[in-house]
Amino acid sequence: MPPVVTAPSLAADLRVALSRANRRVRAERGSAGLSDPQFSVLALLTRNGPMTPGQLADADRVQPPTMTRTVNCLVELGLVSKGENPADGRQVVVSLTEQGVAEVRETRRRRNAWLAQRLTDLTPEERATLSRAADLLRRIAEQ
Repeated sequence: MPPVVTAPSLAADLRVALSRANRRVRAERGSAGLSDPQFSVLALLTRNGPMTPGQLADADRVQPPTMTRTVNCLVELGLVSKGENPADGRQVVVSLTEQGVAEVRETRRRRNAWLAQRLTDLTPEERATLSRAADLLRRIAEQ
């Protein structure tokens, strides 16, 4: 009879495994060598299009002054630009530049390549198990 897996023990195991895997994947960076918060802003803009600094701060769960510093650094690197909000001229919107789009693509390519290489070390059955687990983890994350 297989051992009984309790929700608390599985939660602890998953939390540790996901944290380690996430940390390792995030270590694969594009050419700009961005910090995690900087890349997070680029990823948000890729997903959502132009956003105000306040929207970025809310989405990334950071304080507005922290986001302002991050955005200003990304502007200096040429990865984002700031412009006037067409809906409200008093607000600034942050947009990806072509260089920012390229940085997101390169970082994602490197991260996917690293993970894909590790997956080739697994058996087809193990990859199928991970595929099912990925579906379950997505479902949990969306709750």
